[in-house]
Amino acid sequence: MYGGLCFRFRDQNPEVALEGPFLFPAAVAARGGQTAMAAVAANAADMAATAVDDREPQREAVPGLESQRRQIENGRGRPLQVGESWFLVGQHWYKQWEVYVQGGDRDSSTFPGCINNAELFEDQVNWRLKKGLVEGEDYVLLPAAAWHYLVNWYGLEHGQPPIERKVVELASIHKVEVYSVELLLVQHSDMDTPHTAQFSQTDSVDLVLHTAREQFLVSPQEETRLWIKNAEGSFERLCNTRVTVLDAALKTGQVVVMETRNKDGTWPSAQPRDTSTSEEEEDFQGQPGICGLTNLGNTCFMNSALQCLSNVPQLTEYFLKNRYLEELNFCNPLGMKGEIAQAYADLVKQAWSGHHRSIVPQVFKTKVGHFASQFLGYQQHDSQELLSFLLDGLHEDLNRVKKKEYVELCDAAGRPDQEVAQEAWQNHKRRNDSVIVDTFHGLFKSTLVCPDCGNVSVTFDPFCYLSVPLPVSHKRVMEVFFVSMDPRRKPEQHRLVVPKKGKISDLCVALAKHTGISPERMMVADVFSHRFYKIYQLEESLSSILDRDDIFIYEVSGRAAIGENSREDVVLPIYLRERTPARDYNSSYYGLMLFGHPLLVSVPRDRLSWDALYHILLYRLSRYVTRPSSDDEDDGDEKDLEDKDSLPKPGHVTEGSSQDPGLEQAGPSSRVVSGSRAPVDNSPGPSHWPQRARRKHLFTLHTVNSNGTSDRSTFNEDTHAQPYIAIDWEPEMKKRYYDEVEAEGYVKHDCVGYVLKKAPVQLQECIELFTTVETLEKENPWYCPTCKQHQLATKKLDLWMLPETLIIHLKRFSYTKFSREKLDTLVEFPIRDLDFSEFVIKPQNDSARELYKYDLIAVSNHYGGLRDGHCIRCVNRWRGHCGQWHYFDDSSVSPVTENQIESKAAYVLFYQRQDVARRLQTQASSSKPPASSACGAPPKSESMDVN
Repeated sequence: MYGGLCFRFRDQNPEVALEGPFLFPAAVAARGGQTAMAAVAANAADMAATAVDDREPQREAVPGLESQRRQIENGRGRPLQVGESWFLVGQHWYKQWEVYVQGGDRDSSTFPGCINNAELFEDQVNWRLKKGLVEGEDYVLLPAAAWHYLVNWYGLEHGQPPIERKVVELASIHKVEVYSVELLLVQHSDMDTPHTAQFSQTDSVDLVLHTAREQFLVSPQEETRLWIKNAEGSFERLCNTRVTVLDAALKTGQVVVMETRNKDGTWPSAQPRDTSTSEEEEDFQGQPGICGLTNLGNTCFMNSALQCLSNVPQLTEYFLKNRYLEELNFCNPLGMKGEIAQAYADLVKQAWSGHHRSIVPQVFKTKVGHFASQFLGYQQHDSQELLSFLLDGLHEDLNRVKKKEYVELCDAAGRPDQEVAQEAWQNHKRRNDSVIVDTFHGLFKSTLVCPDCGNVSVTFDPFCYLSVPLPVSHKRVMEVFFVSMDPRRKPEQHRLVVPKKGKISDLCVALAKHTGISPERMMVADVFSHRFYKIYQLEESLSSILDRDDIFIYEVSGRAAIGENSREDVVLPIYLRERTPARDYNSSYYGLMLFGHPLLVSVPRDRLSWDALYHILLYRLSRYVTRPSSDDEDDGDEKDLEDKDSLPKPGHVTEGSSQDPGLEQAGPSSRVVSGSRAPVDNSPGPSHWPQRARRKHLFTLHTVNSNGTSDRSTFNEDTHAQPYIAIDWEPEMKKRYYDEVEAEGYVKHDCVGYVLKKAPVQLQECIELFTTVETLEKENPWYCPTCKQHQLATKKLDLWMLPETLIIHLKRFSYTKFSREKLDTLVEFPIRDLDFSEFVIKPQNDSARELYKYDLIAVSNHYGGLRDGHCIRCVNRWRGHCGQWHYFDDSSVSPVTENQIESKAAYVLFYQRQDVARRLQTQASSSKPPASSACGAPPKSESMDVN
């Protein structure tokens, strides 16, 4: 460093030996009584001072040895501060220096010379520290100021770099990071050519990414991400680049892979290695945004919601320009660690790359199922439910508020609405600030009035979408089958219009208008699987009958008042069964299988015998059961009727017994033989038939349980159970005398062609209904602070502030305790100039009226009902294609005209405020070169064209 100058000290006398050229500065001779040793040392310090940076203290005269010792030791004793620099000095040189300064003699032979840390390095080329160095044995640590003092005073060995290290915080303890982290940086496309880079544990992962981008010459426009290779060979994403190398658990020697996004929006790592892309697909260049989504199995609801959301210009622009990368919130406990936002961004970039006809949203589906278990499988779901989850997930993943403060919700308490609304919105923004809030959140006013004390509570609450009700009809159309007592008449199918909240008696009254039969002579039953699932009471609600139920209404004989001497009929439920041989050849048991439609038959009480019942049933079945001819006459082996001269006493045939395992399933069939509904027989009975010789019986009769699955050999009068009678047929007899085709036949009444016409509804009517005063339900009362109790208060919602993009959800599904239905009412909604100025109660001036006009940009359609699927498709207008509307049916995309948009299937509407569209158009035109006049020409950049 000093031209090969060497110093040797013998017997306390300095002697200078010259090796090579030597230039002795004049400054050495000018130091008066200083010895040659001290003069050269001072000169060396002066020369070394020129190598230090701006943080070093200015060069000054070398202080005394005692002063040097105090300055250095005082510096070593200072506490460590995170991020500050400390330097390593070899233990051997430092001990030599301590001996020198403690001796107090400048002429001492213990002079340490230039700082030499050669013993700390593995080699003289890379200057890499030796492994396993120990503080106090191999080196000492000096703060930056002490290090610069020593370099000023003694110099640094030629060619040696200073060993600077940072103070880091490890496990709440401040330590000097002696060994930096050496990472092997590689590209995904070239895993065999690593680049070694050193990082402090306090450096951010973003610095690692920046270093890798510089090393591999990645342009600023290209998007990259990092992976780390674990010891077992697996790879893990480094999603949060804001954390430190220490927090990311990166270790020396670990491989960090940088991946660059493809031009088509995909990532190389996401492409299957066992499939090859055809040249046609690779060269495909379509319109950005006109891209289908493959149905993974009942995922049309997800595809529809994604297509609609992708058509919101400001949101898609936000993702395409990578602004979301700066706002990813990985520490939000309410979020999804940024994974939903990144998965959605990948989907948007692929759809808007213009390189795909359709894409497979498998990764996005997996992410959604991971954070929302209800979407895990491949069942049918609702697009609005997914949309609600997605908007909330994107908001929390992109929330700019990293730590949410506690905000107390305050009631208006008589203050002006303007003041309360501003306070509520500011409180909302203090905890929720994201692109979702900027785009979709609005504010409505909620007014609650206590019915007892009249206390009025006014609050302002944010909303992300409006769920508006549809005007509901108070009528209901029901289809039933009417079974007449006249055996010659086939059952009739009727379509009846009844009150939606009516009773069973209303159903009978409606049927009476078509048949002329008195409602008092009707009984209503739900028939399922050839048996009575339930026999209804007249006072029961119609809501307990579902649209899918098979309802039969039977004509029975007239009723008479109960009295000791009054005549009374019994209504018996009748099942039809067929004997089938058992599969066990060693058993003589015969199985029984139900078939046909069951009957409700009126039987006079005074004729309750098996023989009389047989003839009554034979008469009721005469339309499809042939009577035996004279050739079939037989002396009659009627052992089946022996000991069965009479049925159970009618006086004990009343309400069902809980001991009968089938009664509950059959429903409340009590009182089918009660006094208030006792039938009077008007049909031709056995007494009117000509008496002939005994004939072979076509079937046998048995008392069974309500399911018809087990016989009752005896009737226990103590159970008071309703008797169910089964008609059992032998297979040969059934084949010979029973006409199955005729038995299943029925006719349609003229009313079946009746369709309840529904007048179309205007969207404005739905919004008005949304703002109508309503009374809270019993399940959701309001706690009145004045009354100190829960009250069924009246509630009114008013719109105060509308968002840039307004989502309107039409509540087509109605759910009650007994029923669910979908409303297929046609809602007429404007495509342009939807004016909300009449609905917003916030004070307006004339110039602000244009801020309440909206244009339609997307519609999510719902096809099918509650039972036959949730096939949901999307219609939206891609603004980069001259405002052309497109119909997205999963992977298929086709253009449509405006007159094809409005339909009964419209479910979720997306409206954009007109001033926002103009703003985006201005930004787009000012930020890009003049476009071609051809509408079909695809934009060359990733940004959306909002022309």
